[in-house]
Amino acid sequence: PRNHFATTSRPTASSAAPMLEPMSEGLQLHRTTLDNGMRVVVNPDATSPGVAVNIWYQVGSADEEVGRFGFAHLFEHLMFSGTTSGIASSEHLATVESVGGSANASTSFDRTNYYETVPAGALELALWLEAERLAHLAVTEENLATQREVVKEEKRQRYDNTPYGDLLDLLLDGRFGETHPYGHPTIGSVPDLDAACLDDVTAFHSTWYRPDNAVLVISGCVEADEGLVLAEKYLGAAPTATGDLPTRIQGPVRHDNPRVVVERPVPRTAVTRSWATPPITDPDNLAVTMAINAIGSGMSSRLIRTLERERHLVDGIAMNDFGLSRGSSAALVSAHLKPGVPEEELTGAVDEIIAEFAASGPREAELERARAQVERDWLESLAVVDERADLLNMHETLLGDANLVNTHLDRVRAITADQVTEAANRWLSPEQASTVVHKEVA
Repeated sequence: PRNHFATTSRPTASSAAPMLEPMSEGLQLHRTTLDNGMRVVVNPDATSPGVAVNIWYQVGSADEEVGRFGFAHLFEHLMFSGTTSGIASSEHLATVESVGGSANASTSFDRTNYYETVPAGALELALWLEAERLAHLAVTEENLATQREVVKEEKRQRYDNTPYGDLLDLLLDGRFGETHPYGHPTIGSVPDLDAACLDDVTAFHSTWYRPDNAVLVISGCVEADEGLVLAEKYLGAAPTATGDLPTRIQGPVRHDNPRVVVERPVPRTAVTRSWATPPITDPDNLAVTMAINAIGSGMSSRLIRTLERERHLVDGIAMNDFGLSRGSSAALVSAHLKPGVPEEELTGAVDEIIAEFAASGPREAELERARAQVERDWLESLAVVDERADLLNMHETLLGDANLVNTHLDRVRAITADQVTEAANRWLSPEQASTVVHKEVA
């Protein structure tokens, strides 16, 4: 396949290209939609020595049906198993690495992501490889059997045989419930994977792996015209899908807010409190994010300063949000208790701190610190092309507009203390929290 690629002539900027749609100031962004429905965003950056190719397929564990849990993650692995057009299993990775690049993939609740970062001269190679596995993926009994075992081993190593490994299962069930698309983890179900036949797997692929369910981002050392031409040449050649995409699965969020206690051979008793929060598509999401940063992110935040540094109740505590997009997300506070500290003391202290914050709102210094943290993290993500490409793809895929990256910090700076206070009151009250306790076996 690499020899075949080498014989392909390189297109020029004068070749027929899709119509460019310039975007506003900030990052230079250009986008188009190919005839087969794939959306493309190109971010030229002459200061970068390399170029990132990033494809999001809008399918994740939230799109799996009962009895098919783990299919999205399975395909993260199957997509490296070769093609019917002659790319051998694992050759995708080896080929990218042979030119000094890197490649990988990840699966989440809302998407599956495939990406390469390569020297500028290898951009066509990366696009060709992505186009080949989109159009000609080899899903065989042998590949299925091999990757099924890889996924099961990953589950054993990361979840089944590690302390607190069942936390995500318990957390998702307690926060969302089994009928919600977010009610099960991405890693998958071993019984479902064992029961999967080739027809089940190929049906999943043909349903979701189609150009009109994908966004391609090219970021780095490439001219805008050239990037669009190459996207058209390689990914535009993928056949147009027939039929409509399935309706996205929805489901009600649990409101009974259960408390689950399990005894496990863990190093420390751990407590996780979670709340339903607005999805990243909701205007309230930024205010909740600012509240979370002020309450529980950074050494000077209220939770860490009070519970870890002053009262010494915990060995570690953190607060964050899942950043989900489909109807609801979830925020959580996770802590490992110091020996002898009862769970009730910790949860009571957490609720007291959050309630005080919701009553009085953030101090100006807290709000400025939260803004500074968001700005620092944001700029760090934009500084390198692979993370930037992923951020652009998230905004184009889940929020519908990659240009929102250019206005994000302005929107963060516009969030007021009153908005943060209102968000904390609305979303983070103790009455809305569910709890998972991993109790250390005596």
